Order: sequence, then structure tokens, then C-alpha cells
Amino acid sequence: MEKARPKRVGEQIRKEIAGLLTKGVKDPRIGFVSVMAVRMSPDLNYANVYVSLYGDESERKSSLIGLRQSAGWVRREIGKRLRLRVTPEIRFFEDTTLDDVYHLEDCFREIHEEQDENGATS
Repeated sequence: MEKARPKRVGEQIRKEIAGLLTKGVKDPRIGFVSVMAVRMSPDLNYANVYVSLYGDESERKSSLIGLRQSAGWVRREIGKRLRLRVTPEIRFFEDTTLDDVYHLEDCFREIHEEQDENGATS
């Protein structure tokens, strides 16, 4: 039962941050960002926010810097919207799982193409 609460709070925070990023953040450095997951510490004092960043490498770095610098504002807004005893410290991290999936799909496609070529010549 103890482990369910951090998941529930993390999901609420994920929804709130996603809404804030689409409507509230005015930082021009922050490009297209998708909130993938929020992992809460067991004591609910920290929220690690994993975001998927889009664009080239410089745009991604710029977006992550902008997010990290807006963490205080995001924390304040979450404190206003959610009734928690302690508003957790927000920490942004880049989530590269989508990039990893695309890379694996490319590798599998290349393997299948090679197998098709070898099967066709045999």
C-alpha cells in the first residue's frame, strides 16, 4: 500500500506538468517536449521528471536547460494546484527511450533486409 501513493502522486504531477508545458511556460528555449514519466521518491520530497525532447542536438540541450531553470516556477504552480503537505522538488531528466526504440527498429529492419537478400540469392 505504501508504494501506491508515490505512483499516484507522480501521475498527478505528470499531468499537471504536461498541462503547464503546453499552456503556461513562456520560455522560448523550450521546444516541443513530451512528459514521459514522473518518478517520486518514497518520501514524496523529490519528483524526477523524464521528458522526451524533440529537435536537433542544440535544440534538445536548450530545451532541457530551459526546463531545469523553470523548475522552481513549475514547483510553485504544482503547489498551488495539488494539495500536498510538501511540494516536491522538481528535477528534469532527458528520457531517451524513444530514441532507443527507433534505433532498435532500424537495426531490426537492416537485419531483415540482409536476411531477405541472403535468402533470395540462395
